Amino acid sequence: MQATIETLSTLERRLTIAVPAAAVESQIAQRLNEAAKSVQLKGFRKGKVPVKVVKERFGGSVRQEVLGEVMSQSYYEALGQHKVRPASQPRIEPKTVAVGQDLEFFATFEVYPEVSLGDFSTVKVERKVADISEADVDKMIETLRKQRQTWSEVDRPAQNGDQVLIDFEGKIDGVVFEGGSAKGTKLLLGSNRMIEGFEAGLVGASKGERRVLSLVFPADYHKADLAGKPVEFAVDVSQLTEPVLPELDTAFFASFDVKEGGEAEFRKEVRSNMARELRNAVRNSVKNQVVSELLKLHQVDLPSALVASEISVLRQQAAQQYGGGRQLDEKMLPNELFAEQAQRRVGLGLIMNEVIQQNQLKVDPAAVRRLVEEMAESYEQPQEVIKWYYSNKEQLAQIEAMALEEAVIDHILSKAQVAEVSCAYEEALKPANG
Repeated sequence: MQATIETLSTLERRLTIAVPAAAVESQIAQRLNEAAKSVQLKGFRKGKVPVKVVKERFGGSVRQEVLGEVMSQSYYEALGQHKVRPASQPRIEPKTVAVGQDLEFFATFEVYPEVSLGDFSTVKVERKVADISEADVDKMIETLRKQRQTWSEVDRPAQNGDQVLIDFEGKIDGVVFEGGSAKGTKLLLGSNRMIEGFEAGLVGASKGERRVLSLVFPADYHKADLAGKPVEFAVDVSQLTEPVLPELDTAFFASFDVKEGGEAEFRKEVRSNMARELRNAVRNSVKNQVVSELLKLHQVDLPSALVASEISVLRQQAAQQYGGGRQLDEKMLPNELFAEQAQRRVGLGLIMNEVIQQNQLKVDPAAVRRLVEEMAESYEQPQEVIKWYYSNKEQLAQIEAMALEEAVIDHILSKAQVAEVSCAYEEALKPANG
């Protein structure tokens, strides 16, 4: 076999491969001889069909099969000979396939780019540091109570925070307009769900009262035909309810799986969950900063095949996520929607892989165990969750990939300029810019 390689562009290569005719014909002859021993044809006993007859009947298909195998095998041999690493499947173009002539063909493909790692000491990262105060715990408990709140009907004027049940009809220049009327609508006063002045205009209203609100649609309203126009809403209030928070009692604690220890144990559990959330938020914030800095620090040529593959993955995920329980046709989602994210992912993957290779980073079983245990913490039976991960090779492989990614981030942080910034708990939960 002879193989020459040429560079068509930054990443595109073309191999020209020639295989001697004798090598091809001998494989074809061998395949025909093997077929003659097993093929069954009318008028011949099994294993007694002459090779000439087999060749007449099956020679064409056998030849095509052998040519495909020879091209595939010689392609991979040529890759090893020229020490190139393809990033895409080859486009095979036969040049000469005639009987008795040397087999010649082209194989065009993309290669992985060379990634020259930058100076990680120039990377700047902020790591937020926060304490969880008793006031933070109190606020979180109030949030949990609001999540479980119920509504109770009241007989008094409405105020912000109440929920009203209303019918309303909107008119512009005395004419009812499309989409401006509804019946049996629940509206939380102070939620700013309606246009400015609508909710404020219902504060002080009582059950059974009708109020007429003279308002103006915002200039930037999403419906251009209504933007900036004056409007009059006639609103009938048919019900008024106020929120009722659950008591901090045994039933409430049990709903969060705290069945013993009372309020003290419940606060301890809440604080533990907050600490886990804080830890994850800080970790994600640091990781996102490192990722952004890596992409700024490196300019990498991206193999179009890898980007196309990543776009396909993102499109499938989007179709599943937004399909609403039905099969969404992926073709409805254009490539442009995912191109930027796909390019970012591919570029980051190439950079991180180079960090792994150059520093011989490996998956640390202890780091994998830590990640699995963290994921299991929020479940009622964490040991069962841990067992499930370790008995599921596919899921465990995903955790191992996460652990290796963390090893890359940690390696970069060991070289980077990391500044610790003290802040409040809620501030620490906010994602980093960039």
